[in-house]
Amino acid sequence: MTITPSHLITTAEQLAGLFDTVGEASLKKEISYLHPHYQAMIAASPFAILATHGADGMDASPRGDAPGFIVAEDQHTLLLPERRGNNRIDSLRNILHDPQVALLFLIPGLGETLRVNGSASISVDPQLLDKLSVDGKAPKCVIRIQVECVFFQCARAILRSQLWQRAGAERPAGIPSAGTILASLSNAAIDGEKYDVELPARQRATLY
Repeated sequence: MTITPSHLITTAEQLAGLFDTVGEASLKKEISYLHPHYQAMIAASPFAILATHGADGMDASPRGDAPGFIVAEDQHTLLLPERRGNNRIDSLRNILHDPQVALLFLIPGLGETLRVNGSASISVDPQLLDKLSVDGKAPKCVIRIQVECVFFQCARAILRSQLWQRAGAERPAGIPSAGTILASLSNAAIDGEKYDVELPARQRATLY
């Protein structure tokens, strides 16, 4: 498809012309600290997406555990444990390059999501590792986020997607398995069928 230059938005003025004035509620909900209401949302969230920026560009990483796995240490600080994963550590490398991060919290059954922006550092403080241990297994490290901006996002995206109505649905037809994807991308160097068979047990054994 050919891009028509006259159809491109290239200035802030053009962009503003597409939208109505920001409502008062959309401005009032943004604060620079973790209000108790926002802390309650974080405590109820079992899943968040961490956005970071590194030398090779942007990255968004899923983070999940029991509700409240990301801890509000105080009104200005969040603690995110780094659990076992694929050892790519893209987010951690990015934080070393650029400490600015963003979090999007999702809460099953709730339309509103919570957005948090801040500055991150990586800690191996033994007390923090112990505090965030699960079943006696400490995280590799802890991402400490100094909160700079917090606000909830309205429910429209969740309502449009019917995300929670679909949550109990079976795996969508036509979506390839992890093994199928890996076999294709590795030119069959990875045995996709074997990978899929072994994956559930491996995931259960390496959650923490």
